[in-house]
Amino acid sequence: MLRRTIHVILIAVVAALAAYWWLTAPTALALPAPTRAPDLANGQELFNAGGCSSCHAVPNQPDRLKLGGGLALASPFGTFYAPNISPDPADGIGRWSEADFVNAVMRGISPEGTHYYPAFPYTSYHLAKVDDVRDLFAYLKTLPPVSGRVRDHDLPFPFNIRRNVGIWKLLFMDVRPFVPAAMHSAGWNRGAYLVNGFGHCAECHSPRNFLGGVVTAQRFAGGPNPEGEGWVPNITQKGLGSWSEKDIADFLETGDMPEGDSASGSMRPVIKNLAQLKPEDRAAMAAYLKSLPPVDGPTPPKRKAGGD
Repeated sequence: MLRRTIHVILIAVVAALAAYWWLTAPTALALPAPTRAPDLANGQELFNAGGCSSCHAVPNQPDRLKLGGGLALASPFGTFYAPNISPDPADGIGRWSEADFVNAVMRGISPEGTHYYPAFPYTSYHLAKVDDVRDLFAYLKTLPPVSGRVRDHDLPFPFNIRRNVGIWKLLFMDVRPFVPAAMHSAGWNRGAYLVNGFGHCAECHSPRNFLGGVVTAQRFAGGPNPEGEGWVPNITQKGLGSWSEKDIADFLETGDMPEGDSASGSMRPVIKNLAQLKPEDRAAMAAYLKSLPPVDGPTPPKRKAGGD
């Protein structure tokens, strides 16, 4: 009887491990053949829309195009360090293929076939068009190579087991492509594409659950800063109801708010990137953001008496 029980337990353990291995396996995107040569100008526009330099530029130096990485990104799960995405062949992405880059950006899969952590916002980038990601890759290859390998992430157990990210993806990553809304204008759809995709605005401007997944019902409704300090504002009409489309577009260019305040904290480098966009793209983003219905978000903590 004991031997039979042990056999049953062993079979159950092996079956559970096999199911875990299957469920957590990375699934790469099958790339269609290129239909055109890369468009470097479009790649640059998407580089700015995505705020790539905000995370990947070498900290504490003025050149936003030196993408040697190293920025520390604090989170409830540990500290992540933005990698080197310069064209350096040893420490950056200089030896990557186009397929490597597309699968990293749109599926969160490394060239070695392992999961990237969702501190890299591929949960938004998956909405991108493959040709746009190809254009971005072509643009990155024109930037200066930066030597220097970034340190490993500082994550405690069990978050340091990358294979577990496969379960997280099953729970929180929707890989359906962006579909334009027929009832809206081309400009509105362009804004929706940029805000939800490359702009990945919901990644910071939404509350997250205890596993780090965006709370879908409160998307764009603000919440605690993922890096642990401060509060990220609600950007639905609950928070921006008094702002006009022009107010929003102006803010995306200058960081100046209609009431006289200015962007602060981690939003400042975002504005520095968005200021490089074509005016029509900022206007498109503003039109989309202005259309978001009001959504109640979490309640910000009260400021202490005498605080700033």
